[in-house]
Amino acid sequence: MGNILDVIVLNLPLVLCLLAGVALLLVEVFMPGFGLPGLSGLVLITVGVVMTWNTYGAAAGLAAMLIALALAGISISVSLKSAANGKMSRSALFLKDTVVPAEHDENEAFLGKTGETVTVLNPVGFAEFDGVRLNVLTEGSYLEKGKPVKVTKVEGNKIIVREIKG
Repeated sequence: MGNILDVIVLNLPLVLCLLAGVALLLVEVFMPGFGLPGLSGLVLITVGVVMTWNTYGAAAGLAAMLIALALAGISISVSLKSAANGKMSRSALFLKDTVVPAEHDENEAFLGKTGETVTVLNPVGFAEFDGVRLNVLTEGSYLEKGKPVKVTKVEGNKIIVREIKG
């Protein structure tokens, strides 16, 4: 029994480097960007593999690398599955809303509305309709600020206006 404890104590730095490296890679999966946890995890795994290689030889170093990679892959896979379906999916860490395409374009509501130019339209600028400021495009080429306009056409995000002459 004493021999097993001696082996564990002697290899504790190697095991801790590999396990901490895998844990930091797992943290990186849930944090945006490639930051400090991921880089630190890769460094710790590399240090653990190099220490194993130097202490026990090339075969043991390769085995340690394969074990660390397998452990990282399995733990990341299980964590992502849990994040999608398990208890983690109900945590505040994950967004729950999904983007649903609109049934109709919201700009269509402005078709036929009248308003006033807020900036010069040459041919693009801003106009205000019922208190809503919109980016608009003129049918012509130039309209001064403060001119009354009417929405004549909506094409996707383009709102096309014409000056109301009166």
